[in-house]
Amino acid sequence: MKEITGDLIAALKDKVEQLSLNLERMKLAEYVELLNKPGRLLYINFISGLARGVGIAVGFSLLGALLLLILQRLVVLHLPVISDFIAQIIRLVQVQLHTGVS
Repeated sequence: MKEITGDLIAALKDKVEQLSLNLERMKLAEYVELLNKPGRLLYINFISGLARGVGIAVGFSLLGALLLLILQRLVVLHLPVISDFIAQIIRLVQVQLHTGVS
């Protein structure tokens, strides 16, 4: 009986050590400390929001420029369906600009 209890205690000690190592790896203490400082949490979230916004704006600009470049190349190729479609869009935009109606 003593042997089983000793093995059980050793196994429990190993599990407790694994659990404490996992908690340290998760940085749970730092997270709880951050939750106790709402000002710092707001600051970090604000900065990360700004970074996301700038990233979205730059990414959208690059993708838009790439799309325009591809459309320009397609117009130069004089593909009948695509060129007519793009020309129709250009005409609609010009009519809209001249009439000034929203």
